[in-house]
Amino acid sequence: MYVYTTTDFAGLVKLYILAFLLEIIENMKINNFLIGIRLFKICFLMVGLACACPIYAQDFFQQVREGWLKEAAQTTPVLIKSIKKPLKLVTIVKDKAAFQGYKAVPMSDAKKLYDTAFQAMSGVVVDFGEHLTGHLSFCLRALKQTPDAPLRLKFTFGEVPSEVVTPFDPYTGGLSRAWLQDEVVTVMEVPDTIVIPRRVAFRYVKIELLAKPGFPFAISKLSFEAVSSASATPSPLLATTPALFKKIDSVGLATLKECMQTVFEDGPKRDQRLWIGDLYLQSMANNYSYKQYNLSKHCLYLLAGLSSDNGILHAAVFDRPVPHPQAGQFLLEYALLYGAALKEYLIATGDQHTAKELWPVVKKQLDIVNRYVGNDGLMDFENAAKEWWIFFDWKDGLYKEVPLQGISIFALNEAYDLSRLIGKEHELAYVPPLVKKMRAAARKWLYNQHTDLFVGLHNKQVSYASQIWMILAGVPSQKQAQRALAALETIDSAVTPVTPYLNHYYVQALINSGMQDKAREVIGSYWGGMVSKGADTFWEAYDPKDDYLSPYGFFPVNSYCHAWSCTPLFFIRKYPEIFQLQRTSK
Repeated sequence: MYVYTTTDFAGLVKLYILAFLLEIIENMKINNFLIGIRLFKICFLMVGLACACPIYAQDFFQQVREGWLKEAAQTTPVLIKSIKKPLKLVTIVKDKAAFQGYKAVPMSDAKKLYDTAFQAMSGVVVDFGEHLTGHLSFCLRALKQTPDAPLRLKFTFGEVPSEVVTPFDPYTGGLSRAWLQDEVVTVMEVPDTIVIPRRVAFRYVKIELLAKPGFPFAISKLSFEAVSSASATPSPLLATTPALFKKIDSVGLATLKECMQTVFEDGPKRDQRLWIGDLYLQSMANNYSYKQYNLSKHCLYLLAGLSSDNGILHAAVFDRPVPHPQAGQFLLEYALLYGAALKEYLIATGDQHTAKELWPVVKKQLDIVNRYVGNDGLMDFENAAKEWWIFFDWKDGLYKEVPLQGISIFALNEAYDLSRLIGKEHELAYVPPLVKKMRAAARKWLYNQHTDLFVGLHNKQVSYASQIWMILAGVPSQKQAQRALAALETIDSAVTPVTPYLNHYYVQALINSGMQDKAREVIGSYWGGMVSKGADTFWEAYDPKDDYLSPYGFFPVNSYCHAWSCTPLFFIRKYPEIFQLQRTSK
């Protein structure tokens, strides 16, 4: 990934060498021709070396990086710990009507686990009744006979019922097998209390006996220390909010709470790190619920402090064991969304100091747009796609030329709005005319007046993503936007979203287009669909037509508590008038 700037060290070296070379060419008074030839060779060699220099030869934010990381450390949230007990024992049974073909059926109170010799139970599935993140502990005691051998138990943790009964091996997924939450524990002495070191995220845990000892034993205590940095209690919804939307809001709150750790994690099971795209949505949801703004501030500083040497943001960073970026992970639209996240933080908090201190980071990300936008006002998608990961959604085959144009305009708008809020608009004086030019180019080259749809120059694919990002960029009029969104539903081949992430932007595009009733319908059917299938927290990927959809080739490795899925609570709380019992259609 390359983003060139006028302050690159390598660029300056090249300029000085070329100037020296030109001076030699113009000065023909060199007495020794061979010396002149050698000088030419040396100069060309130095030019070649300069061209080969990485653009990050010097640290763009060197003077301020340490301060940003110090601020990030000082705003690290405290984890709130709570002890949770199991509610009941369940059996997981096949059910074609259930999500992924399995459902949990209650068997008995959890007390049975403590009163019965474990050998007599042939394994057990324990239901904690809610999604939890943290550490499991258990106690073992011998019954009657003297313990004479170690015990070996296997614990399999699942966010959804299918996880604890689907065989993990042979593993066919595209991510590390170690993300799957199965742990083998050998206990050398009984009685004993054991804490499983791994932090897990789950609702159900299956416990199996792998090595049968010669003495009866029982689990005498099973406990879970749940952790989250969410400490506030969100305000209740209006009494006139329908039950469905109250439930969707509740599941959204649970999703956000579980992802609120020492950073806004994208998933407490997997990936357990901070992604910019998730942060943007999480922070907006947080602004309307838990209102723990210091967590947003912590994440914004951490991303800035861990930016690459050329000033471009890594898409994902870790805060454990020490803060560090996911090296080489650059995602184009995520870098551009950082400015939108900082703007929303400023609006929610009024924290001018933080906004001004991190403003250079926002401005630097705009180099991405400036590098790829052509004289015609269109983004150079083909070259951008060669040098960047461009995401938008996990949908296979999604063509991203039009969404790239849209999010580039959106990012410029968000950055300019932020600049006005902090008195820095003079630094982005070029942005309003550039936005105007890019919108005009989109209308001229990407809009089909006969179908009312936006399609690419090089690929005429009709997708939701294209219409969504053109609308969020303010390219079509409201009437044109309404026609485009309505036309989508008449085209069977239109490429639909498969993640709550893109569906969030779909809902926002509907609201921006004045289609509030449709926005309400989408939240009720899409996120409500997950609720109807038993979701305690919202999932990373969800296609109502395919319960087994996985971006990674194996559905158990999916995240079933995922940050970018929590945003119905944002819409329900920001636009309460849309989600009331007696709503009148317009």
